[in-house]
Amino acid sequence: MQTTSLNGVDIAYCVDGSPQNPWLVLSNSLAADHRMWELQMDELTKTHHVLRYDTRGHGQSQASEGAYSLTMLVDDLVELMATLDIETADIMGLSLGGMTALGLALDHPKRVNRLICCDARADAPAPYAEGWAQRIAIAQKDGLATVADGTLNRWLTDAFRADPNNKTTVDLARDMILTTSVDGFCGCAAALTQLNYAPRLGEIKAPTLCVVGDSDMAAPPEVMAAMADAIPNSKLKPIEHAAHLANLNNPTAFNRAVTGWL
Repeated sequence: MQTTSLNGVDIAYCVDGSPQNPWLVLSNSLAADHRMWELQMDELTKTHHVLRYDTRGHGQSQASEGAYSLTMLVDDLVELMATLDIETADIMGLSLGGMTALGLALDHPKRVNRLICCDARADAPAPYAEGWAQRIAIAQKDGLATVADGTLNRWLTDAFRADPNNKTTVDLARDMILTTSVDGFCGCAAALTQLNYAPRLGEIKAPTLCVVGDSDMAAPPEVMAAMADAIPNSKLKPIEHAAHLANLNNPTAFNRAVTGWL
């Protein structure tokens, strides 16, 4: 991991794969970090020069205090790409990372070659925003250990978590949650409550793949299907037997879908 200072914080990142290949940038979920993509790296580095980074307040990246905005998170990504002389790249993000990728495609279209938006939303209806407000209050009062089990329940299916063969992945998921700073979690969660990209989805010019776990309750398949319908030149790919972190829940199917489309 390396770090660079931008927009008032230190952002941690790592680069894998041959510099002769085109760039692919990966943006992590809320309460996760660059490690969430480990099960994709062997496949992605066959064809791409891959940049992973820890979103502000996550992993090894510094947190700032107060509520964040999606514009702030998109600006962090733009500055990181500029620092590394990445003019354009394929962009893949999941959940919060998918929303960051949408913002990049909308406000900085020349930066995006192709877009993969995974298990994400483009709006924040009242029940969704209220749910995040409740989790923010709990995390601020008692820390992230109090929201870890609920988060894991949304991230991974019951069957996956119950299988002892998946213990390493479940342990990784829990560790990512517990090592996220409270300021980073709450700041990014506040950004989700302001999500309002839905009216602009028709502006996206990059070819887009929308990927969703078929058991995702946080970004349900019907929500992502509506997003795919609203984005020109887009395709929807459901991932079987997967909840919100489809890339961890069913990496074989997820990798096949993503690499085949790329």
